[in-house]
Amino acid sequence: MSGLFLEELFVIGMVLTLCGGLLMGFPVAFTLSGVALLAALLGNAFNIFELVFVAALPNRMYGIMTNDLLIAVPLFIFMGVMLERSKLAEELLETIALLLSGVRAGLGIAVTLVGGLLAASTGIVGATVVTMGLLSLPTMLKRGYAATVACGSICAAGTLGQIIPPSIVLILLGDQISAAYQQAQLAKGNFAPEPVSVADLFVGALLPGLGLVLLYIIWQFVYATIYPEKMPSIPAEERAKIGRGEMMGRVVRVLLPPLFLIVLVLGSILVGLATPTEAAGVGAMGAMLLAATRGQLTRKNLTDVMQTTAKITAMVFVILIGAQLFSLVFRGFGGDDMVAELLESLPGGVFTAMFLTMALIFFLGFFLDFIEICFVVIPIVGPAILAMDVNPVWFAIMIAVNVQTSFLTPPFGFSLFYLRGVAPPEVTTMDIYRGVVPFVFIQLGMLCILALIPELATWLPKVVYG
Repeated sequence: MSGLFLEELFVIGMVLTLCGGLLMGFPVAFTLSGVALLAALLGNAFNIFELVFVAALPNRMYGIMTNDLLIAVPLFIFMGVMLERSKLAEELLETIALLLSGVRAGLGIAVTLVGGLLAASTGIVGATVVTMGLLSLPTMLKRGYAATVACGSICAAGTLGQIIPPSIVLILLGDQISAAYQQAQLAKGNFAPEPVSVADLFVGALLPGLGLVLLYIIWQFVYATIYPEKMPSIPAEERAKIGRGEMMGRVVRVLLPPLFLIVLVLGSILVGLATPTEAAGVGAMGAMLLAATRGQLTRKNLTDVMQTTAKITAMVFVILIGAQLFSLVFRGFGGDDMVAELLESLPGGVFTAMFLTMALIFFLGFFLDFIEICFVVIPIVGPAILAMDVNPVWFAIMIAVNVQTSFLTPPFGFSLFYLRGVAPPEVTTMDIYRGVVPFVFIQLGMLCILALIPELATWLPKVVYG
């Protein structure tokens, strides 16, 4: 049996074993590193793998520890958790619902708008879905909303934190896409490639993210027009109880502080005044001040926020280290060359390669988290796709929109689990599953729009950064 054939068998075996282990529920970080180490030892025993590839892991780990960009991850997580503890969502939801009380499907649209605002200020899906579920789901059911519509609106609004910056997934994608793009350019002989920054992805994600919000609102309005009994408006006599002056005062008090924080964090990144890491530090401090003005900056809350931040950050970085080891061993067997040859040989070129990649990510989204998908799929297919002269910003935003569906797709969509945990007993799991189906199709529709009009992701970065 030739060495090349054995290498191909090991590469296929690595991928299949990894997928099998993940689907069986083994921890992602340990599955990645365990499969990689086992394959490395067996490959070395068959004299088709050099353990020098594994010896490069300490250098990779040092690169992770000294990567200034990744410092933004715990800072943005801290900012999001602190804002969630500050009772911001409760006041936002009440205020926007009153503002839209005369609009058809006003309460559902308010949930979507608050989800977008929280996405731009927290970026943490779990916290947003749980908070919105606790606050808005009982109110929507009390107002006569169908359980399916209410659950779908809350789950979909909560996932907007994956695409609207500042998003943790965009930061992690930026790091992975940048590495894959440099690898692809070096393989083509370009030893001074243009860098791909997280700021590029933040700007590129703005229009698709806002487009998703608009599509959600349009669907809710159309659905309420067809089925008004399932999304009733707030009665006129209840709306009349709030005076115009009181309403304006509440808008100024509730909306301006978070909007100011969003502009401060995102604006400083977009205009080049601060790096994502520096802006994350400003956002973390701003979140603390916002919590203090609401009387929520207590010792208990601060301790809880720091512990939650530490747990989430540790999970992200342990998975990242395991992914680095898997990537080293995969490349040691020549897996990157195999993937590149396979994608280049497909009929249809870039279109077929992108279609298969997006289909694979969508399928994995039924079972895996976005972090797992980013760290498993991109190192394998990213360099091969980007070697076909695919725009890296467009590619990253396509992945971000696609990965967002992983939070909504049954049976393991995390938003569904989050909402199930806080939903009242009369709301069934099937209500939640049925409710998210239209929003999954809306996200797939946005993915198709992005595929047909790449400028939605690439135009604004060119305008902002030239």
